[in-house]
Amino acid sequence: MDEHLYTIRMKAVQQTIEQLRKNNMEALFVPTIAQVKTEVKARLPKGATVAVGGSVSLAEAGILELLRNGDYAFLDRYAPALTGEDVRRIYIASFSADVYLSSVNAITEHGELYCVDGTGNRVAALLYGPKEVIILASWDKIVPDLAHAAIRVKHVAAPANATRLKKNTHCTKQGHCISAKLDPGDLMALKAGQCPETICASYVVLSNQRIKNRITVLIVGESLGY
Repeated sequence: MDEHLYTIRMKAVQQTIEQLRKNNMEALFVPTIAQVKTEVKARLPKGATVAVGGSVSLAEAGILELLRNGDYAFLDRYAPALTGEDVRRIYIASFSADVYLSSVNAITEHGELYCVDGTGNRVAALLYGPKEVIILASWDKIVPDLAHAAIRVKHVAAPANATRLKKNTHCTKQGHCISAKLDPGDLMALKAGQCPETICASYVVLSNQRIKNRITVLIVGESLGY
């Protein structure tokens, strides 16, 4: 990346980190994907019970591989031959995890984490249950405000995830949400019944946290996930 563009990008990163810390979340910059494993491992005590939300970022950064190395009690939602009920039990057990790892769909420069979920298990665990939460997100996910966060989901995160999950949605066909623009009626959600196979069922914004530093946000200086 050009050094001048990098300088400008880092201004947004630093602004976001400052605001996340003001909102009682720990936050730091990890320059490369290659450094992510080291940062995550330093925050995972051996023997800890660890769970994850659905996240392409975690997979791309090698975090699932790290969690399967035998050092942790990993509640592996991706283990082979799991039934639907097995997965549900893992989701419920995840609320008692020592550490929960996930990504988010956007991070605002005001220090807010923006998440849109289909099943809701990820946002539920981010909100309450696990003792510690580690968020891994590319600097590409930093946006000025919640309006831009919603646009990012409609044009990037939701279409990519719906395509990955092989959903029959408007966004997999057109590359963006059926309500791609913003107005007061669709900033957060779709009109009733508009997308039968939607993966955008639950919308959560995490702002000022009551438990200081329960959430740690690792912002990665490379493209990662959706």
